[in-house]
Amino acid sequence: MQQADIGLIGLGVMGANLALNIAENGYRVAVFNRTVAKIHEFYEEAGSLKNQIIPCETLEDLAKNIRAPRPIILMVKAGEAVDEQIAALKPFLAKEDIIIDAGNANFHDTVRRLAELGPNDPTFVGMGVSGGEEGARHGPSIMVGGTPESYARIEPVLTAISAKYEGESCSALLGPDGAGHFVKTIHNGIEYADMQMIAEVYGVLRDGLGLTPEAIGRIFETWNAGPLNSYLIEITAKVLLATDKKTGKPAVDVILDSAGQKGTGRWAAIEAQMLGIPATGIEAAVAARSISSLVTERSEASKAYGDLATARLLDGGQAFINALEEGLLAGKIAAYAQGFDVMAGASKEHGWNIPLATTARIWRAGCIIRSQFLDQIAAAFEGSEGKNLLLAPAFVERMKTGSQSLRKVVAEAALAGLPTPALAAALGYFDSFRQARGTANLIQAQRDFFGAHGFKRIGEEGDFHGPWTEAN
Repeated sequence: MQQADIGLIGLGVMGANLALNIAENGYRVAVFNRTVAKIHEFYEEAGSLKNQIIPCETLEDLAKNIRAPRPIILMVKAGEAVDEQIAALKPFLAKEDIIIDAGNANFHDTVRRLAELGPNDPTFVGMGVSGGEEGARHGPSIMVGGTPESYARIEPVLTAISAKYEGESCSALLGPDGAGHFVKTIHNGIEYADMQMIAEVYGVLRDGLGLTPEAIGRIFETWNAGPLNSYLIEITAKVLLATDKKTGKPAVDVILDSAGQKGTGRWAAIEAQMLGIPATGIEAAVAARSISSLVTERSEASKAYGDLATARLLDGGQAFINALEEGLLAGKIAAYAQGFDVMAGASKEHGWNIPLATTARIWRAGCIIRSQFLDQIAAAFEGSEGKNLLLAPAFVERMKTGSQSLRKVVAEAALAGLPTPALAAALGYFDSFRQARGTANLIQAQRDFFGAHGFKRIGEEGDFHGPWTEAN
């Protein structure tokens, strides 16, 4: 039997869809799952793609059925399961073989796993995959961290199975060891911020203007035909227009308002804090999900503060709807600027040399945060990789007008008692970023007063203390 081009372990929904994607694109794939019955079930359901699939009941059989050097994708739960799978695989692999972790791994684990492999062990690749179940089956965005040699072996397969944007593959090598998984983490952080801002605008339309889900859905449909065009805006419209079959009510109205999270958003916020780079939109989105989980406490607080019932916004005309559209776009731009700043900082910290323009390009299709303005983001980073997106001429012009709409939305929402933490964080970040002289001089004076930390004087070298230290 002809050997497979690549192997895959883990036939859950994502793994099964990725294996079918590989097979459909003309590459033979050997598959293994811990539950043997799952292997045969998957194989029998593969239909016309069965000839491209080699079912394997043992890891030894899997290794034998892949041509060397053998790349094997792990689609298993992040954490200990990955370490256990690596340990189980190693006895059957050689030095040139490649273990590819395609799960949502913490990049620190990816760096550690590569470092723990000996000189005669297989190498390790951390591969971020975005696009959900549909993307895995028909074309995801793929973010790879590894050596050029490893990537060269798997590049033909990844190029074939990835999403395409105007014929260009949405797969790229973004740096060594943990770079791919770090970029995927920040991708998810931006996704958190984007989703939260959309939800906040939905809340303003629902609770501030009293609009029905259908009416709000139609607004999002209109927005998706303009500058806000993106996957998340598109599916938001579809969600809002859907009807629950059981009750006949709008589907969104029967869903408990408690959002789940698997950790990548928190990791993005933590890494930003560790690097000392502001990512306030991501942080606000993570906090908002945590608050949403306090269902009982929020219900009690609603009763306790019932006399502070939310007032409807006075301005519900088309001008305010337009301001919501422009404000949401401005908020999204700020979130992307923060995310790319964090990637630039991590790239410098870890010596990864992440190509930011390439990152923007491979996010244009397949991934969850794909949007119309990623082309402009890619163009902005060409030749100016380390510059904040808010300084790119194309985005300066957008933010000059968009920030005013964002300011109106946040102000009106605050007066009406409607929470907009991520949008407000984006506005605060923008206003702080554009201040040539902020207020940190007072903070430095305070720090010097109580801790003699010292401060810099304007236009002078060295460290200084204030006149209060002797008196104190």
